[in-house]
Amino acid sequence: MRRSSSAGRPAAGGRAPRQRAGDAEQLGFEGMPERLFVCTPSKLGAFADCPRRYRYSYVDRPTPPKGAPWAHNSLGASVHTALKNWYALPADRRRPEALATLLKGTWVREGYRDDEQERAAYRRALGWLEAYVETLEADSDPLGVERVVAVKTAVLAFNGRADRIDSRPGPEGPELVIVDYKTGRSGLDTDDARGSQALALYAYAAERVFRRPCRRVELHHLPTGTVAGHDHTVESLARQLTRAEETARDIMTAERAVADGADADEAFPVAPGPRCGWCDFRRHCPTGAQVPGKEPWAAVDRHTDS
Repeated sequence: MRRSSSAGRPAAGGRAPRQRAGDAEQLGFEGMPERLFVCTPSKLGAFADCPRRYRYSYVDRPTPPKGAPWAHNSLGASVHTALKNWYALPADRRRPEALATLLKGTWVREGYRDDEQERAAYRRALGWLEAYVETLEADSDPLGVERVVAVKTAVLAFNGRADRIDSRPGPEGPELVIVDYKTGRSGLDTDDARGSQALALYAYAAERVFRRPCRRVELHHLPTGTVAGHDHTVESLARQLTRAEETARDIMTAERAVADGADADEAFPVAPGPRCGWCDFRRHCPTGAQVPGKEPWAAVDRHTDS
């Protein structure tokens, strides 16, 4: 909950406001540490992409209604959950023929143009999964699957759910690897892995949670069967962390400004661009509404109609 920057100041007559249970870290008395910014990769990414979208998602209450569900999100969620459930099976049951049942059990039907497109998407997704599990060691368990990792810094209280955390041999012992499944656009390369703030934050947090080195991050693109990886250094992880903290400070500054009466549109400006057509809140944003909206199924056409 946002609090006005006046919280903790003596009210008229010199009486301090009554402190409610749980507010000890939020009142801002002199000498007390600044409240940490609680965040996930998607929360930081929303602000970096468009502060206005962040405001609609995390600040405005009630939250403006979103548009229709996106088929590509349904497709991605279905594949991710199927892989999670694959690892939940006993090792001797992790066979390609189990995937059809797993995918049917996790299939999300929202957003598709029609039954024909949905069936084509299902067949394509099953093919991706069958090809992908052939590259895995069925009897080898990752250190974590859909594992939440969390860490605190001087600015952030970060938590995120990594698709997979592997433990692999390193020159000085076991090392962790962050694996992120991708079902969307093709052409991912090492620059995408290197530049991903989310992957870097997962690695930074995982290293502290498990107390093992974690520098390697990988994007596993199931439609093409390709892997884009990058080996971070201590310094490159620190740079990504600094970027995340700078974003958090910008968010907290904007939220304080709104709490103090500033115009919300000025505090959270719009960042117009191609993303506007895909924004859940396009119809509520005067700038975004000028961009033609994408159909909910448009992003899966390149997979199912080619």
